[in-house]
Amino acid sequence: MEKLDELGVHVDAQLFELAFTHRSWAYENGRVASNERLEFLGDAVLQIVVTEHIFRTYPLMAEGHMAKLRASVVSSLALAEVARDLGLAEHIKLGRGEVATAGDNKTSILADTTEALIGAIHISGGSKGSERFVQSVFIPRIANSEAEGSYTDFKTSLQELCAVRGWAPPRYEITGSGPDHMRVFTAVVVVNGSAVASGTAPSKKTAEQKAATSAHRMLAEPADA
Repeated sequence: MEKLDELGVHVDAQLFELAFTHRSWAYENGRVASNERLEFLGDAVLQIVVTEHIFRTYPLMAEGHMAKLRASVVSSLALAEVARDLGLAEHIKLGRGEVATAGDNKTSILADTTEALIGAIHISGGSKGSERFVQSVFIPRIANSEAEGSYTDFKTSLQELCAVRGWAPPRYEITGSGPDHMRVFTAVVVVNGSAVASGTAPSKKTAEQKAATSAHRMLAEPADA
């Protein structure tokens, strides 16, 4: 696999094949071993590497936000996206029923295969190999998710922060520009009587969320520190 070659990660040939052996294929071929045990291991390896990275990289982030950030990159949808980006579908061995229903494009199967591959890498190359693979594939996704603030509802978080500080709820001032088919909105969030941050996006809701994300980070850091 190209990504493994780039990283210099070696995977035992039998384990590599096993990582892509779905239980439907295993059942139809004499009930041989499937990738489920590797999936179990890979899930644990993925969780610890991603968790440690978030813990070390964002020292001021609250526990609840760390959990949501982690969930955004290890969810089934996120793992299936990783599988598609790496082209894992072409290697998956499926039973006839799954082949007939496009199983190689199902979120659950793709996500499970990603975890199984991580498990196979871990068994073959140890923690260094699996850590290198997970970091290479997932750290950019963690950074993107954190930068976008899409992993949690910062509008709610900002409102809760204002309540704790004894301030009035945040207020959003929206302006729009551009033609109807290319409308862009800018939201300025006012907290405790002052304009704290702004966000720009094609929709009012997203612009408000971006403004709230920036405002929450600015206001929460002194208290957390």
